[in-house]
Amino acid sequence: MRTPLSERPLAIIIEDDPKQATIFTGALTMAGYEIRNFADGREAVKYLHNTLPPALVLLDLHLPEVAGDKVLHYLRLEPRFAETIVIIATADSSMAASLEDDADYILQKPISFTQLRDLAERLQRTMK
Repeated sequence: MRTPLSERPLAIIIEDDPKQATIFTGALTMAGYEIRNFADGREAVKYLHNTLPPALVLLDLHLPEVAGDKVLHYLRLEPRFAETIVIIATADSSMAASLEDDADYILQKPISFTQLRDLAERLQRTMK
């Protein structure tokens, strides 16, 4: 039995590559999350500023407008996001390494649908 949409935890995907965003959306939807997608950091921060904290943020680092590291710092400085799980999804291993203390997980691109789905399912079980 599927969980009603209103009872699903919210996941924010911030990814400017449409193909990656589609894979991420499919994997997190299958794992039981309600999804909101953003292709740039500025729109994502604007949305996050005006909404309840999401359960999970999947964050690319190289974004237009506001870079992913700035979005991550915003999330970590705001106390209301203390319980939000942040997963960095990037091909930039050196930049990811510099942010490992602020991220909950770092996934190296390319990220498989199955890898992300399985991680998201495990994370959701720990939230309940």
